[in-house]
Amino acid sequence: MAAENTSNWESKIQRNPHPDFKAVEASRPPFDTTKTFAYTQTPQPTWTFGSGSNHLSSQQDKEKTHRQIDPYSPTRPAHLNYKLLISAIVPRPIAFVSTVSPDGKVTNLAPFSYFTVISHDPPLFIIGFASSLVNPDPTKAKDTLRQLSESKECTINIISESFLEAANSTAINAPFGVSEWGVSGLTPVHDCEHVKAPRVKEAVFSIEGKLESLRGFESKSTPGKVSSTMAVIEGVKFWAREDAINEEGSLLDIKVLRPVSRLGGITYGRVTEGVELPRPDFVKDLGGHEGAAKWEKREQVN
Repeated sequence: MAAENTSNWESKIQRNPHPDFKAVEASRPPFDTTKTFAYTQTPQPTWTFGSGSNHLSSQQDKEKTHRQIDPYSPTRPAHLNYKLLISAIVPRPIAFVSTVSPDGKVTNLAPFSYFTVISHDPPLFIIGFASSLVNPDPTKAKDTLRQLSESKECTINIISESFLEAANSTAINAPFGVSEWGVSGLTPVHDCEHVKAPRVKEAVFSIEGKLESLRGFESKSTPGKVSSTMAVIEGVKFWAREDAINEEGSLLDIKVLRPVSRLGGITYGRVTEGVELPRPDFVKDLGGHEGAAKWEKREQVN
């Protein structure tokens, strides 16, 4: 994003709550490099159909009330919705997007956590941009969005713990034309088959992407202004590091991938524990319509 535009936005949302971040960070425990992904049991392995929440939910929790928040309240600025949503919709995967201008002279690398996969056939992904190509000034659109719209292609790279700091550095509010590759020290690899944008060599998993569509959304707080854009990207080639992928090319080892996610504010998350839960079968596990009817009767009584 253009430097001036980013500075204005950051001053509004005050993302960093620490006046002296390095002092706060120094007071915390060192990064635990010994932690690796491990499975545990679910919170309540004895849970059965109809049981509701498990034992982690106390009666006191159930008695607590909820507050209504109107996102369109005339006294509520839009940036409060942003801060609320990024702290509530967590953890979010991060698209580490590499783009290049059509003439090949300008490269860009930036992380976006308004991101997810929406289909496997065809492989489709969405990336959300809090900016617009339409108005008030198209030159203030995020650099990635501008180059994606012009070149119609990109690479999406998944961020691992091993280059978290470097990936975060690419979120810097550098002016258009300044490449984040040099800022980060990461390695561009120009071996993609279908796109010109380089992939990140340090990434365990990368996707060559073609732009399927762009759609702008009008602001509710500033009518007439297009405030955000959704890009739909089709994955046309996958790159997986050999030590991370299984033989049939269907599963990545999370212990090798070591992905990071975005939480609220300036917080990132690690993935160090998981639980497995089989998807229940309607007939085998629930007892078919007869079993379902039992729980329907209970619901009507309650």
